Amino acid sequence: MEMTVCNPQKGRLETIEVEITQENTSWFDNCWKGSDIHTITDFEGCLLIKEFGNTYPILVYDVTRASIGYKQKTAKRVLREVMEGYK
Repeated sequence: MEMTVCNPQKGRLETIEVEITQENTSWFDNCWKGSDIHTITDFEGCLLIKEFGNTYPILVYDVTRASIGYKQKTAKRVLREVMEGYK
């Protein structure tokens, strides 16, 4: 499916073609606020990190679910680091 994502490395939104499946995505149910990580998805050697709520997924280069141990907390740290460099 076509999805608009935020690509902080390029400094823009872009549209990609990605399939969200059980094989490439981890879902986290313990989400209550907008900054909680809701899903992480492997995409062509990169990671899509989606926060809870109506936000664009963030595309992070050279990171995979396996490289962060499939962990929500580590995904949040990675997202914070990437977004700090974006500002």
